[in-house]
Amino acid sequence: MNKFISCTAVLLWMALIFYFSHQPANESNELSIGVTEVIVAAVEKVAPHSDFIVGNVNHFVRKNAHFFIFLVLGVLVMRSLRLSGIDRYKAGGLALFICILYAISDELHQLFVSGRGAQVRDVLIDSEGAFVGILVYVVVLFRNRVDG
Repeated sequence: MNKFISCTAVLLWMALIFYFSHQPANESNELSIGVTEVIVAAVEKVAPHSDFIVGNVNHFVRKNAHFFIFLVLGVLVMRSLRLSGIDRYKAGGLALFICILYAISDELHQLFVSGRGAQVRDVLIDSEGAFVGILVYVVVLFRNRVDG
């Protein structure tokens, strides 16, 4: 049952990524500007004399969203592969391969979405996020085995 739930989580997360990528540019930008405004408001409460340009922060938020959404995908794919009985080294390589392939397909998909385009830089950011997620999974798994 754990394998089924884990595979389902991977597919649902991939569907969420697809959903975000399928938003036309104006909708996607509105969503990220909303997130950016919340972040800027929170920072201004802590540091009221900060001078942020929302456009600059928005770009930062958008790129970090790529990183973190693929970090989660890396963890989920790695977990699914490990539950399928694949050893950690093969699972790590295969998980990274799957995530990179999905990042590429995600960018290609955006070629067909109004106002969007494919960015090699985004594939690299996605891949880095997946790599970090896989690494986090391996470190946590190793730590739990040492402590447990």
